[in-house]
Order: sequence, then C-alpha cells, then structure tokens
Amino acid sequence: MNRNFFKAHPWHGIQIGDQMPEQVTAFIEIVPTDTVKYEIDKQTGYLKIDRPQKFSNIVPALYGFLPQTYCADGIAELARKYSGKDIMQGDGDPLDILVLSERAITHGDILCQAIPIGGIRMIDKGEADDKIIAVLKDDPIYGKWRDISDAPKDIVQRLRHYFWTYKMLPGETTSLAVDIDDVYGREIAHEVIRQSREDYRKNFG
Repeated sequence: MNRNFFKAHPWHGIQIGDQMPEQVTAFIEIVPTDTVKYEIDKQTGYLKIDRPQKFSNIVPALYGFLPQTYCADGIAELARKYSGKDIMQGDGDPLDILVLSERAITHGDILCQAIPIGGIRMIDKGEADDKIIAVLKDDPIYGKWRDISDAPKDIVQRLRHYFWTYKMLPGETTSLAVDIDDVYGREIAHEVIRQSREDYRKNFG
C-alpha cells in the first residue's frame, strides 16, 4: 500500500490540473459560515487564523486560491493593460478564487475541482489582486454556467459588494484601499490564470 506520510504544501505541492485554465484544482481556505478569516501559512502550508471577522459581512462563496500561481509583475501588467491605471505590482500571493456551489460546504482546508467563468479585477492599495470566479464542477445548479454572463446580476453584485466593503470600518461609505475596477468573463479569466502560472514559474521555478 502506498502511503503519503507527508502533507503536500497546498501552494507549492499540489498541481493546478492538466485541464487548466478550463478546469482547475482550487484549495479552499474559507467557507461562508466561517466567522474567522483563515489563510494559508506560506511557510508551513497549514491554515492559520488571520483575524476574526469584525463585521457582519461574510464571504459569499467558497474562497481560496489556485496552487502554483503567483500574482507578480505579469499580473500587474495585465491589470494595467485592461484598466489603464497605474498598478506597480501584484499582491505577492497566489491567485485568489471564489467557487460557487449550491451545496453547503461546511469547512475549508479542502481541494475541489472548479470551472472558471470570470473574475473581478481588484486593486488593493495599488496592487493587482484579481479574484477568479468559478463554479463547482458538476454542481447541479451553478455547474451549467460557462461564463459570467450566465450568472444572474444579483449574484455578481453580491460578490462585487463583498470585496468593495470587506475592509470598510463602521460609518465609512467608501473604501479608500480597495478599487473594484471591473468584472470580466471567462476568456480574460483564462488569461489571468495563465499569467499567474507564468509569474509562479519565474519566481519559484
């Protein structure tokens, strides 16, 4: 019997999948029921508590990242190309992903297969911080969508609103740190995924 006695690092030790960018492996850190924000510890690969969720907004979908991706110079260049804004660099993290599912997933620290359908071009404190939007493979409701245009506008607005407001303090009406530049479709999402893979290759080999 073959046994793996060592946990693969979710960022560096797991493959994104042979069918990327049409289908990808996503590592899920947070689910909508979480009241604490978890994120991967880059050194150990274990989930760590980043912070308790201070306010009432909750992440509206499964939230994590794509293994062996990185948001660096290439992602910043893409964001400049499409936004026309002065963006100096990527945020230095793996590429974030939101995965929509009709089923309730009760905890993070899991892998899933996802179909990218679009993304959100977010600029956080001047850094490119794209969020890929995907659907869970074979999901009975969302799994039929192939592009962001298939999604109801209310769902897209919910995703956009979360990132627009998740860093706001009580009493604020706008976020000075976060700029939601655009919501884009599948083709640009695929381009972003490919570029994040190239950024990873250049920085990690």
